[in-house]
Amino acid sequence: MKKIVLSAFAFLFLFSCSNDETSTTTEEKTLVTHDHRGCASHEVYEEQLRQNPELAQKMEQIERFTEEAIRNNTAKLVNGKIQIPVVVNVLYKTAAENISLTQIQSQIDVLNKDFNATNSDFNQVPAVFSGVKANVGISFVLDAVYRKSTTKTSWGTRDAMKKSAQGGLNPTSPTTKLNLWVCTIGGGILGYAQFPGGSSATDGVVIDSRYLGTTGTATAPFNKGRTATHEVGHWMNLRHIWGDATCGSDLVSDTPSHNTANYGIPAFPHYSTCTGTPIEMTMNYMDYTDDAGMYMFSNGQKSRMLAIFASGGARNSFAQP
Repeated sequence: MKKIVLSAFAFLFLFSCSNDETSTTTEEKTLVTHDHRGCASHEVYEEQLRQNPELAQKMEQIERFTEEAIRNNTAKLVNGKIQIPVVVNVLYKTAAENISLTQIQSQIDVLNKDFNATNSDFNQVPAVFSGVKANVGISFVLDAVYRKSTTKTSWGTRDAMKKSAQGGLNPTSPTTKLNLWVCTIGGGILGYAQFPGGSSATDGVVIDSRYLGTTGTATAPFNKGRTATHEVGHWMNLRHIWGDATCGSDLVSDTPSHNTANYGIPAFPHYSTCTGTPIEMTMNYMDYTDDAGMYMFSNGQKSRMLAIFASGGARNSFAQP
């Protein structure tokens, strides 16, 4: 297992997760569909940093708080429970993009299962990881659904969908409600999330309508709602399990070092090429496997997520009664 390392995380601010490779611009992209996930996180980070040069320092402050909360055992649930209201903002051009309430609720159901270890595939976690598999204990409730017809074919990753002035929908009460935008992103992108520490005006998660929930327009192999589980993990301050670098650190102590992202559904055991050649936790939600191939968080990831809801944490307002 790897050590937690305080690294330069500025390049990790905003994760933009996609199927396969994307182009080198974050402008509106041509709709593309591929068969595995990929990421354009560095280009999105560069744009965020240009807009807010102080972002890197703020992220470092959040990381220091997170490490201290975990060390002092204050990274735990307030009153044993956190329930997060979710506002879903649907932006559609076609009838298919105007997804049903049933499809939206199916995604809320998946989040509740995945974050409470009641997902039916949780029992598939290999014995080698049974001691670290986690019940995060955070629940989600659908608070509201807002819909808006648009003329846009795709939205890109510049947060236009989050801004009424650019044809999107402004977030609703983003300091106490998780805003989730559903739209056609383009470029084969499944979704992306904003880490704690960014502007409340753009805070939340974006998911392409073809990869949300388990019914309706949900498209295999990303039709089990795990894109949102992955992105909400980012929203709760989790990094990709390979640390976005060869044998990088995800700042979690109980996840094995991964040499890079995994795709599809790797056969178990899948060994890393990193020091010690550990068995990789390919079934972790923060890898890039297909929806059917990911089904666990670790205890270390749980502590990291709960730290942001602790007193003084970046998302403590969500934990208030």
